[in-house]
Amino acid sequence: MDFYPDENDHVARPLIAIGHDYPDSYEMAEHRHRRSQFLYAATGVMAVNTPSGSWVAPPERAVWIPAGTPHSVRMVGAVQTRSVLVEPGDYASRGDECQVVGVTPLLRQLLGAAADVPPEYDISGRDGLVMRLLLAEIERAPSIPLAVPFPTHAILARRCHAFLERPNAAATIDEWADEMAMNRRSFTRLFRRETGMSFAEWRQQACLSVALPKLAAGEAITTIAYDLGYDGPGNFSTMFKRMLGVAPSRYLKP
Repeated sequence: MDFYPDENDHVARPLIAIGHDYPDSYEMAEHRHRRSQFLYAATGVMAVNTPSGSWVAPPERAVWIPAGTPHSVRMVGAVQTRSVLVEPGDYASRGDECQVVGVTPLLRQLLGAAADVPPEYDISGRDGLVMRLLLAEIERAPSIPLAVPFPTHAILARRCHAFLERPNAAATIDEWADEMAMNRRSFTRLFRRETGMSFAEWRQQACLSVALPKLAAGEAITTIAYDLGYDGPGNFSTMFKRMLGVAPSRYLKP
């Protein structure tokens, strides 16, 4: 694992904005940045993975990646990124944990404008104003519950990774507890301590993290619902809308 090279990292500015275009299915190997990163996909969907969890950013969402966090990125569809590298310390006020972040119309416009700002911009000029407003909007943008944290408990971690390979929305606490030779109460306490979520919350988040890239790739909602273990598309759509506030068709590839 290495720091991802950034030719502008030496520039003495609190924020540096960059943009890249990636083809469908492009995978960026694990790397890390000295600065914190606000990673936004203007098109397509990104799946960000770290040793501690998985975060999926559909349209109108971004991922906050704290400085020094090892992460890999998988692109679903042709992805056009707008990335902001934020100097750690006083400027990186979103915290030291990865999170999915909502992108408002104003923030989206600022991300687009910032990509055209030269790295050594005039801090006291118009470009400096754009970057200061951009930082303010990044700081106030809402966190979105689209995290799939991984446990550090070795056996439970293997079970969680296996679930992401073959998700099953009908999986129960009792099934997992039996597989781990634990009683229900002990398993429930362990799961919440390791992930910060209940089993049902984690299961839903995991199903969403698998469903979103499939939707972006153009798979049918009915197919996705059955692949995830739902009784039909209706139950899947109800869960999806409850969690994200919109129907899954909102994220289907046009």
